[in-house]
Amino acid sequence: MTPATNPTALPPNGTNNTVPRRIRPITGLLIVVLMLLAACAEESAPTTTEPLGVDEILTEVGTKVAAVSTARFVLVDELETGAPFLGTALKRMEAVAETPNNFQMLADVEAPVFGFVQVQIVKVGDQTVMKLYEGAPWSPLSPDQVPFDFEGLGAVFSDLPTKISEAAIAGQEVLDGVQTIRIEGSTSSDHLAPLITSADPGHTVDLTLWVEETTFDLRQVRIAGQLYDDDAPETTRLLTLDDVNQPVDIQLPDNSAGQ
Repeated sequence: MTPATNPTALPPNGTNNTVPRRIRPITGLLIVVLMLLAACAEESAPTTTEPLGVDEILTEVGTKVAAVSTARFVLVDELETGAPFLGTALKRMEAVAETPNNFQMLADVEAPVFGFVQVQIVKVGDQTVMKLYEGAPWSPLSPDQVPFDFEGLGAVFSDLPTKISEAAIAGQEVLDGVQTIRIEGSTSSDHLAPLITSADPGHTVDLTLWVEETTFDLRQVRIAGQLYDDDAPETTRLLTLDDVNQPVDIQLPDNSAGQ
């Protein structure tokens, strides 16, 4: 009689070769899968990029500003110590500009005779007119009396790294709900003359620029110091930009045409 076979009996060498033969292919497959997953993880891992330096940010800002076709500007004399504006004390100026050099401007001023009034200036092409107060007639304004030349935006902001001395990133700040980078430095009033046409040469002013962190759009600039000889040394002006590249409609007033 043939003895019953014990399926779990070990061969003479004391090892069971049946189980390893079944496990080895599965183990090998798991190793391959794990290696593939590790490789995919390495490929999909986000790559870190070095943050831009101040010169690179300023270059981006200059490029963006030079490409502006329309914008709304608000300029405030924060301490009201600036030079006279058309014989008045300028408080606040708001302008809508369209390249190359069309704009309409509303300036809140304090005049010696009239007190607080609003001066309006409109420029379209080669024609510029001004209204000194509400109800006054529109009158022509000579080119040398126009305080701003918006065509000079590109010249002022091109190659900013060479025009702003000791530029440095001073921190980050939320401005009107937008995360911005704050950059500080200084420049000469000569560098601002293409935009601020009557600026007197030879003055050093301190600049603070607020630049949108993700787009590098210029949001705000503070100019501290003398732009004009008649400015008080402590004068600061805050310039805000918004509504960039939005449609505008700048036209001469009907009763000023042909003047």
